[in-house]
Amino acid sequence: MPVKKYKPTSPGRRFLVGIDYSNLTKKKPEKSLTKPIKKKAGRNVSGRITVRHKGGGHKRRYRVIDFKRNKDNIPAKVASIEYDPNRSCNIALIIYKDGKKSYILAPKGLKVGNIVISGDDIDIKVGNTLTLGKIPTGTYVHNIEMQPGKGGQLVRSAGSSAQLMAKEGDHGHIKLPSGEIRLINLNCRATIGQVGNIEHEITSKGKAGRSRWLGIRPTTRGVVMNPVDHPHGGGEGKGKAGRPPASPTGVKAIGYKTRKKRKPSGKMIIRKRK
Repeated sequence: MPVKKYKPTSPGRRFLVGIDYSNLTKKKPEKSLTKPIKKKAGRNVSGRITVRHKGGGHKRRYRVIDFKRNKDNIPAKVASIEYDPNRSCNIALIIYKDGKKSYILAPKGLKVGNIVISGDDIDIKVGNTLTLGKIPTGTYVHNIEMQPGKGGQLVRSAGSSAQLMAKEGDHGHIKLPSGEIRLINLNCRATIGQVGNIEHEITSKGKAGRSRWLGIRPTTRGVVMNPVDHPHGGGEGKGKAGRPPASPTGVKAIGYKTRKKRKPSGKMIIRKRK
């Protein structure tokens, strides 16, 4: 989709870079595929703030996305391409031949009227979903499962794609957008193509108010606080009170390992992203 720039009629418009949504289908979301979102403002069940800088924001409803794509061998027609306030990419409303409706992530190049299908013996076409064992090496995919039948978990943000590099035994070598190469079971499913709305990464909010609309509250630096509020607070000048950088609760930010000792999670990683 094209990018829109604006005349600097105000300070907020001067640096605003938005996306032109004129080619999206102008319609309200499918009511049967939405549900309410309860605002938590970063608080847990006890009412304590566990995630800072969250709160406010525009009211919105959650669109239920079909990440599993397990309705096999039944063609579905793309009825509309819609905006989703809960994610960076757009979504597509598909209607199966038997009348069932679903939302899927809209890949680049998918248009209203196109036919998509999931299964094993189907064409390698944008929007179709297959198991990795049936996808040719070198193909770009997204919405990749990590366990068979669990639903897509990897490569779901706007403009992202992964590449099936090779197949070895029961696993495929997937090169992720970060550069990491990971082994994934060939029975896991993935969708052909690159996630759409590529221009999302070159947008600019233009003003602080747009962050507030998204539910993002301001971040205050620790060095400008008082000692009672933050370990970096107090003192003359901008010093950090003569101690290593730390979080508001005192956990060291440099040179201190916070990862719990669990089963090795890197056994499926061939090449790390770093």
